[in-house]
Amino acid sequence: MALQLGTEKKWQVYLVAVLFTFILGFGGWELYQQFAGPPAPTTPLPRAVTPQNSTYASRLATGAAVPAAKDAQKLSNTGLDPTLRLDKLAQSESIEYSGTGRNIFSAESAPVIPEPLKTARNDDVAVETPPEPPPAPKPPAIDLKYFGYTEGQDKTLEAFFVHGDDIFLAHPGEIVDHRYKVNTIRPTSVEITDLGYNNTQTLQLSPN
Repeated sequence: MALQLGTEKKWQVYLVAVLFTFILGFGGWELYQQFAGPPAPTTPLPRAVTPQNSTYASRLATGAAVPAAKDAQKLSNTGLDPTLRLDKLAQSESIEYSGTGRNIFSAESAPVIPEPLKTARNDDVAVETPPEPPPAPKPPAIDLKYFGYTEGQDKTLEAFFVHGDDIFLAHPGEIVDHRYKVNTIRPTSVEITDLGYNNTQTLQLSPN
């Protein structure tokens, strides 16, 4: 009789077992949440900072100043007259030095510097002089050729330059070939600064 009763209510036993398993699992999960505590906040990764690109990066690495001047005008060699203006050259050479006082171009007119008096201490004690540092490397010559000039309506001079196969017309303050800054223009010479080496040189007028 007992065996027959257990067989008829077998589905009730399964239902009780399922409910007991669910209650046991839910209670265990609640206990885990209470003892485990809230999850630790995650720290976002820092953004990678990339350096901005610059067309003058190599020049800044060498310590050279970035020019803010205007570029010189690139010309064609068609129709140019490279003839040397002898009348303008003779006019500039006719200026004579008319200063007063000592002639700065003569070593004989320099004042005589008296020899300092020697003391007994200087004669007895030998002073050790430190070795001189090696000379700094000489910057390269400016690769430009000054072959002529013209005078504008405002009486300012404009110089013609040759760099390789290119011809440039530049005013004072302009930059030739993105590197050479024109400082002063004279009929027989120009003053140029090499921005790559921060070196200033004077170029003489070339007749050819």
